[in-house]
Amino acid sequence: MKRRKTASQEEILSILKDSNSALNHEMLQGKLSSKIDRATIYRVLNRFSEDGLVHKIIGDDGKQYFALCLNCDKEKKQHTHNHFHFKCLTCGKVECLKNEIDVSLPKGYTSETFNGLISGYCSECS
Repeated sequence: MKRRKTASQEEILSILKDSNSALNHEMLQGKLSSKIDRATIYRVLNRFSEDGLVHKIIGDDGKQYFALCLNCDKEKKQHTHNHFHFKCLTCGKVECLKNEIDVSLPKGYTSETFNGLISGYCSECS
């Protein structure tokens, strides 16, 4: 089903495209030029995730961070996010690390997704 585009969606997507790291709700809200309520921001971000535009990262603080999908097949809704994410303990930036990983599971187990987060200090803060 084709979804209609709203000004809120376009502004949120533009901010995500311009960001070099994943953003949580508070970070995103701080960058918005218009007043968009919290529920709308979450609804838009979750819709983007369902549509294959962004992927969701669960931080060690329990917050959800969203990063723009770069190498995903939006038509087939196939995400390739089996990579680690890095969160800087000083500046709070969350970014995708480039290398895909292959997790070896016990016999009989199959994985669908992987959410790995490494915390430490980014190159700018170390």
